[in-house]
Amino acid sequence: MRLSVCEQSRVIEMAWKDRTPFEAIEQLYGLSESQVITFMRRNLKPSSFKLWRQRVNGRATKHKKLRHPAVSRGYCPTQYKSRVK
Repeated sequence: MRLSVCEQSRVIEMAWKDRTPFEAIEQLYGLSESQVITFMRRNLKPSSFKLWRQRVNGRATKHKKLRHPAVSRGYCPTQYKSRVK
């Protein structure tokens, strides 16, 4: 599957976020966890990839099955508040 530049950027953003599980990336873009890892390895600088792997390795929020049942969404409820003008 070929991803556009915009989609590639979005996958990288989602992969960096702590509360976005790999399953969400797979559902939206068809990339399994191992494919996301390969994708990140190819699209990040080696030092950035190493930091990312340390960050997500074993992180329960990156896997739906390991999440606490109280975590039902991948974003903060105040994240999308409308701005007062």
